[in-house]
Parts: sequence; C-alpha cells; structure tokens
Amino acid sequence: MLKEACAASERVAFQLTQDQERFAELGALLRANPPRSAVTVARGSSDHAAAYLAYLMMARTGCLTASLPMSLVTLNQAPLQVQNTLAVAISQSGQSPDVVEPLRYFSANGATTVALVNDAASPLAEAAQWTMPLHAGPELSVAATKSYITSLSAAARLVAHWQNDAALLDALQRLPDDLQVATQQDWDKAIEVFAPAERIMVVGRGTGFTTALESALKFKETSTIQAEAFSGAEIKHGPMALIHEGYPLLVYATRGPAQQGLIKLAEEMRGRGARVLLAAPADVAERDLTIATASVPDLDPLTAIQSFYVMAAKLSVARGLNPDQPRHLSKVTKTN
Repeated sequence: MLKEACAASERVAFQLTQDQERFAELGALLRANPPRSAVTVARGSSDHAAAYLAYLMMARTGCLTASLPMSLVTLNQAPLQVQNTLAVAISQSGQSPDVVEPLRYFSANGATTVALVNDAASPLAEAAQWTMPLHAGPELSVAATKSYITSLSAAARLVAHWQNDAALLDALQRLPDDLQVATQQDWDKAIEVFAPAERIMVVGRGTGFTTALESALKFKETSTIQAEAFSGAEIKHGPMALIHEGYPLLVYATRGPAQQGLIKLAEEMRGRGARVLLAAPADVAERDLTIATASVPDLDPLTAIQSFYVMAAKLSVARGLNPDQPRHLSKVTKTN
C-alpha cells in the first residue's frame, strides 16, 4: 500500500501524457451539446472519486449531477429516462455488474457514457462510448491508493477539458510535483493519536468532504477502526452527541469558502473535549497536520489524500495489521 501510494505522482504524470486528444474531443462534445443532467456510477473508493467529480461538474459547469442509487438498474430494472444525460462510471477493475450493467443501459438508451477505468480491457470499458484509462498501473494492495488519486486527476481532466479551462489544465500539469511534496509531509502525530483509537470522526466540506469519506473508509479497511465521515455543516445535527472527552476527530480544512468554518469547528470540538487533529495548509496557524497545496484549490483533495495514505499505511502497521491484506476483503468486488 505504501509503495503504491507513493507511486501516485508518477502515475498521474504518465496519465497526463496520454489520451490528450480524446479528452479534448470529449470536452468539445460536451460544450457543443451540454447534457441536461449527469449521473455517476461507482462503488467504494471510486464512489468517493465520483463525488469529487460531481462537485466539480456542478460547481464549474452548473450541470446537475447525482449518484446512481445502488441496484436501481441491476435489481429493480427501473425505466430510467436517460436521453441527453451524461453518465460517468469510475472503477479500478471495471468488473462489478452493478457498475457495468447501468452503463450498458445508459449507452443503449440515449445517454453519453464515459468510463474512467484502470483496466481498459474490462467489461466496463467495453460498455462505455468513451473510455478514459486511469493509467494507474497494476495495483496489488487491496486498499486503493494510486488508482483513487488517478481517478481524481482523470475527473479533473474531464471537467477542465469540458470547460476548456486553461488555468485548471495548467494546474494539472504541475500536480505530479505537488503530489510528491505531499508524500513528504510529516503526519506521524496522527499515528500517535489514532493508533489506540477504536472510533474516529472525519470531517470535511465541499471537495474536502470527499477526502473525509475516503479517509474514513481507509481507517476501516486497513486499521479496523470504526470511522465515520461527516460534512462540517451536518455535524451539529446529531453527530455532536458522540463527542466526549478524548474522542478523536480528523478535520480537513482545505482551501475554499468552507475553510474558516471548519477551523472554527475544530476549535469548538476541542472545547468540548475532543482530541482534534486539524489538517490544513501551511498558512493556517492552528493546524496539527500540513496539507501540501496544489496550484488551484480544486486539486487540494489529491494532495490531502496523498499525505493521508502514507500515514494510513504506517498506522495499520502500528496497530499490528497488514495494510496490503485487510481481513475479509479482496481486490475485485462483484456485486449486483
């Protein structure tokens, strides 16, 4: 896991050299024929990448985007009206029926379909009209790391080409160097706090909420810690009751309009007795963990999760576990 996580910058750099004409062509198509709405199809870590894509598409293009509910097509055979819809599926393996079959349905019924998939010869790739390989390379660890980060970069590429946004495209070219800096951040303080923990709350907002979701999943699968992710806007609607003296919280205060609110939330939670670790850029004096920033704020979730992955691999070992072989899990999960 650690080796593959640290390879993410190299794999993103390679990805950025590939499929440039295809991304430009797809972007031109979406500008010429804007979709009425969009839907994402993904599970697990890929669904967190899909949430990041959905946020970028809505924030930057105004295209209303939803996540396809699990089993709506495969088990319920719902008669979805998908004309003039953009459907984007994200997967490492491209094997699971509940990701493949919906994309086939969308392709056959008038939608524009895109697969961001690591295995370009997979059933999912065959089901899509537009296949954009992640180019993450073989990923042997059960826990997705470099395939998740390359999913995020591919999602950002899709939106950048859709908008024909020179600033975002330029920032993507600098992203491999930003990721390399992120691997070198010292997050050992988190290991000290989380190694004895049995429960953790992870908090974020905006694109930072997708980082919270992915972090909570990795806490569960690689360190067997019961972790839950909450939006900073939702924590006072019920999750606040969980807070007690010493309760561990990881708060991501990435750049953007929600940052100040998350910094204040971290301070409030400390006042309630929680053991808070605030992850934020270097210019935030209150931070406990440093997030290496990207060239634009919308890419900060990639650098944030890069630093987290390095810490998470070490945390698993500190808890006496093997992060490469989480119990009861396999690399390819097939569900209907």
